[in-house]
Amino acid sequence: MTSNIGWEYYRTFLAVLAEGSLSGAARALGITQPTVGRHISALEASFKQALFTRSQTGLLPTEAALAIRGHAELMRSTAAALERMATGFEGGVTGTVRVSASEVIGVEVLPPMLAQLRQVHPQLKIELVPTNRVQDLLQREADIAVRMMPPKQDLLVARRAGEVELGLYAHLDYLQQHGMPVTPADLTRHALIGFDEETPFLRAAKAKLPVWTREAFSFRIDSDVGQLALIRAGCGIGVCQSALARRDARLLRVLPEHFAYKLDTWVTMHEDLRGSPRYKVTFDALVLCLQAHTEPVPES
Repeated sequence: MTSNIGWEYYRTFLAVLAEGSLSGAARALGITQPTVGRHISALEASFKQALFTRSQTGLLPTEAALAIRGHAELMRSTAAALERMATGFEGGVTGTVRVSASEVIGVEVLPPMLAQLRQVHPQLKIELVPTNRVQDLLQREADIAVRMMPPKQDLLVARRAGEVELGLYAHLDYLQQHGMPVTPADLTRHALIGFDEETPFLRAAKAKLPVWTREAFSFRIDSDVGQLALIRAGCGIGVCQSALARRDARLLRVLPEHFAYKLDTWVTMHEDLRGSPRYKVTFDALVLCLQAHTEPVPES
């Protein structure tokens, strides 16, 4: 394999994977189709392997292409991180910060804070990544991450922001129609909302509430935001963050004495970013936002 293949060739390779054709990759990258063809040919010559085969639906990746895909995606993440780092230590709060958070936190909690942050620092740009997959900060998949677990890597700066309480909730309309469960056994007569695939949280929930199994779910969706939407629509009983449920008086707690679950919330970033104004400002704003979100509410 030759060693003079530049990053732009792998960027072209990823574009062909995504678009399924040379012409589509050319449009996506803003280059000519012959240039795309030359890049792919150079990669194939370097690897001494065909990377794509033609079909009626477009270009299909070979096993060789699938084998190098992950490495190329890592190169893309690293290139993006280098670009962000290049402007990370300029004077003032300016440039791009990539923030990763769970789906619910990213969609339901962070946007108001990010709007205020941009009002104070209009030159700041935020890339928000709502995902339940843990982004690798050491590989620069994100600059700052909100996680529901303490970080394990030594090179990360972390601040605990509190505990997110989870409970079972249902919409008032659903409970008026089907009644309020009194015991965990009553849940077997209700429409339950949960995950399709087994998750660590589902296993932990089953330990607290044995009836909470995949087979018992009337609605299965591998998205926290999707589950929240189903609860709000009155589809059934599901798990919801208590802080979010308190925003809507029509969402009522179900069996609080039988099911309560708390998740530690952490804000983390690579220690190399501490000297950058934009990363520090964003990190501190995230901590304050999540501390307010997780602050216990006194019982009335």
